Amino acid sequence: MKILLVEDDQVTGELITRFLRDENLFCDCITTGEEAFQIGKIYDYDVIVLDIGLPDMNGHELLQKLRDSAISSPILVLSGLQSIQDKVKALGFGADDYMTKPFASEELIVRIKALARRAEGHSSAIIRVGEIQLNLDTQHIEVAGRPLQLTGKEYQILEFLLVRKGATVTKNNFLNRLYSGMDEPEEKIIDVFMCKIRRKLQDILGPSGREYIETIWGRGYVLREPNKQNQVPSNVISVHPSIASISPFSKNNLPSA
Repeated sequence: MKILLVEDDQVTGELITRFLRDENLFCDCITTGEEAFQIGKIYDYDVIVLDIGLPDMNGHELLQKLRDSAISSPILVLSGLQSIQDKVKALGFGADDYMTKPFASEELIVRIKALARRAEGHSSAIIRVGEIQLNLDTQHIEVAGRPLQLTGKEYQILEFLLVRKGATVTKNNFLNRLYSGMDEPEEKIIDVFMCKIRRKLQDILGPSGREYIETIWGRGYVLREPNKQNQVPSNVISVHPSIASISPFSKNNLPSA
């Protein structure tokens, strides 16, 4: 999950950034409204955490500029202003949630995760696709009831696909999410990651494990639930059509009296 934090107080910004990263939430910390507006137009953040009191522009102005530019990332206002009027004003300018300072880090984390889930159309922290189950809050993935051991980058890729089930995700989308424009490798690294993830799914599920992630040539990858009609249960024995066509109860096969 990628978070854009807009906070001009250095101590507060470092504190929030630290405990977000302790929760494996990648965080870019920006101190001015204009810089936040420019970077918000380039990168697709899961949640934007915004302080109202910024040195170069009012937070409400930044809120409006973000929404007028069709930036749809959920925005959580984190402010020392505590009146009902302040909360109503921020929500009216396009904020999705509002927290007051001082705040508990645990509550901030829970609210960020809830906003990100709802933005992707998931009311629950649990996402299931076939035999794969993801818990967004604990960042734990199970396959057929068994923990799936992934590296950090592999987890980010599979989470990205699970959250966007059925949608094609481009290699450039993956690179932006994994590296945030800094020292990005070539796109072929995504193919390497996909190969490793498919192999790990196949180690648990057998051949059907490779059916979850489909390559969309020239575009990217999409995760879908395998077609169960094409899967043959392991306890079913395949029979040649010529043999299967002979019924054990046909007239020619009836035992003699």
